[in-house]
Amino acid sequence: MATLNKSVPLSAYTPFTRAEWSKLSKTTNNMLSATERAQLGSINEAISAEEVSDIYLPLSQLLYMHMTKSVQLHENVNHFLQKKTKKVPFVIGVAGSVSVGKSTTARLIQALCSRWPNNPKVDLITTDGFLYPNAILEERGLMKRKGFPESYDIGRLIRFLYELKSGRAYIEAPMYSHLTYDILGDQVQKIIEPDVVIVEGINVLQVNKKDRRIPQVFVSDFFDFSIYVDADEEDILSWYIERFKLLRNTAFQQPKSFFHRYRHLSDAEAFDFAKDIWSTINGVNLEKNIRPTRHRADLILKKGAGHKVREVHLKKM
Repeated sequence: MATLNKSVPLSAYTPFTRAEWSKLSKTTNNMLSATERAQLGSINEAISAEEVSDIYLPLSQLLYMHMTKSVQLHENVNHFLQKKTKKVPFVIGVAGSVSVGKSTTARLIQALCSRWPNNPKVDLITTDGFLYPNAILEERGLMKRKGFPESYDIGRLIRFLYELKSGRAYIEAPMYSHLTYDILGDQVQKIIEPDVVIVEGINVLQVNKKDRRIPQVFVSDFFDFSIYVDADEEDILSWYIERFKLLRNTAFQQPKSFFHRYRHLSDAEAFDFAKDIWSTINGVNLEKNIRPTRHRADLILKKGAGHKVREVHLKKM
């Protein structure tokens, strides 16, 4: 945080406590049912009705405000230019560390945005699909740096976003399997005339300064609004280890799982293995590449124990 005359703290954000933020919602009409919340949650992150009403309803209403202003501006510019052009999708970026719960946040936003008064078509893509296939990562010696900037085909992701913001009616996005830990080369996600697109991934706010092959156009340049899901590293590590143990007893049991070989680890062995992965890969990536992008987000959700959001920081306008 910068200071003025070493006494007045400066910040680009307006902070809200959970209680302050929860008071901003004017309606509870868009509450998700218990079944919907269960479907949107993850293996180690349940979604309570309170979390939806206190945090995500106000966020959805804020996003709707931004979207409607974008639509109005488009109409005004069309009138001024005496043109009739189609409005391109409103794009929301969701960033954050591995295991911080950004995927759950993105799914919640998608569910609530689809209930906006204009009934928009809302698509969600993850940047996992833009990772290089394992064969290429192996060839380049990058398997132990999966998730680092150099493991992504950023050029392909930029092209996808260019097509999206150019108003192309049909676009295909590559898909990723967390079971096989690789790209699904024979499957694509079809994006057809969306009104809103949510782009979720650990890398969506990064700026690619070290890669001269990538033009100085960044993923976030295509966002109309961006969110960073934050938490103390101690909490994220705890959630990562908990998730690893749960997956050991579920997904890892499947023969097709990339981590099938670790299905018989004891609790102590699973703890040590997950902690080692964190300290050598995910924690390093968080410190060097992910957390430094936090200040580029329009809004920061700060989580605490139990994945509950305890603070919201909104960038000043």
